[in-house]
Amino acid sequence: MLSKCANPTCTTPFHYLRDGKLFQIDTSLGGPRMVEPLLADEPRQPHRIEFFWLCAECSSTMTLAFQRGKGVVMVPLPGAAARQAAAS
Repeated sequence: MLSKCANPTCTTPFHYLRDGKLFQIDTSLGGPRMVEPLLADEPRQPHRIEFFWLCAECSSTMTLAFQRGKGVVMVPLPGAAARQAAAS
């Protein structure tokens, strides 16, 4: 269940979907089975869908991505630093 912003340094609690951005991420992509091609008779790895939420302030400069070996990580939005500098 979502309880707060996915940014570990942010304490904004989750109340409404409209107050930020909701992300649906398939976290099963990090498994070793995805690296090797599956043979026809091998069972497929089940998908594991997880939901993450960034508050409005964090989602204005950051987004979420899945990186193998690290999991879900925050990454800056393209051009976010330039927009933030222009606003200052």
